[in-house]
Amino acid sequence: MPTKNAFDIIRTPLISEKGVSMMEDNKYCFKVAVYANKHEIKNAVEEIFKVEVTNVNTIKYAGKKKRVGVHTGNRAQWKKAIVTLKEGNKIEVFEGA
Repeated sequence: MPTKNAFDIIRTPLISEKGVSMMEDNKYCFKVAVYANKHEIKNAVEEIFKVEVTNVNTIKYAGKKKRVGVHTGNRAQWKKAIVTLKEGNKIEVFEGA
């Protein structure tokens, strides 16, 4: 099993139309490591951004089957986390979104 550093768990922020509209409700979306659980995601977000997390929801996405000519394969599976912050907390990374 890989080491569980906070920056290994939180891969990248997900900025989409739906994600930006959720920021009004103090919810932020991240692409996270597939092996990470909710407790690890909460601790990683609190450590990196210095905020208080009240709730974490996760969604696992299976990799799509893709084909190029006669060759077939799969895209990688990935996991999304929707993190709800305590009232009054904000993540500045998303300010330009």
